[in-house]
Amino acid sequence: MIMRRTPWWQYAIAVLAGCLLSVGVTKVAENIQFDMLGAPIVVSVVMLVMGLVVLGLAIQVRIYARTDPKKRTRRLDPERAVNTLILSKALGLATAFLLGWYGVQLIIALPHSDAPYYAGAIRECAIAAAVSLIDMIIGIISEWFCQLPPDEGPENPKIKERQRQQRQLARGGVAKRS
Repeated sequence: MIMRRTPWWQYAIAVLAGCLLSVGVTKVAENIQFDMLGAPIVVSVVMLVMGLVVLGLAIQVRIYARTDPKKRTRRLDPERAVNTLILSKALGLATAFLLGWYGVQLIIALPHSDAPYYAGAIRECAIAAAVSLIDMIIGIISEWFCQLPPDEGPENPKIKERQRQQRQLARGGVAKRS
């Protein structure tokens, strides 16, 4: 199975989508006099803990991938490595969206910073946006940590080269030895 790294522009689109949705929802919430500004500190703490858990899982995958196969004391389940990669991708993209969401809420609340309610909302949004940025970076780094060297499966470059040489020999050509 081949999984590719998440391109940078997908993070940019997620931030932009978070910004646009936040502007729209905030305007609608203001019109119907519904409070949507800010995020409880507990949300930021939970987001940070989730990011650290994903980073911990990714570090385990990286240690396994970097260790010489002869020196490995235990085997890492490939499904666990794939799930860690998926969690890393999800963390990076979801928190990119939340960065846009809380960033726009912060910008909207800044002109009203004199009011005590808005001062609290500004603080909450600033913390949530900072944690979202940290988690997005953790997601990107964790995704990078989950790169595994190709095994001897059908996608391994050595296997592909060997198959190419065998096809060439079968057609009567001379295979180049490397």
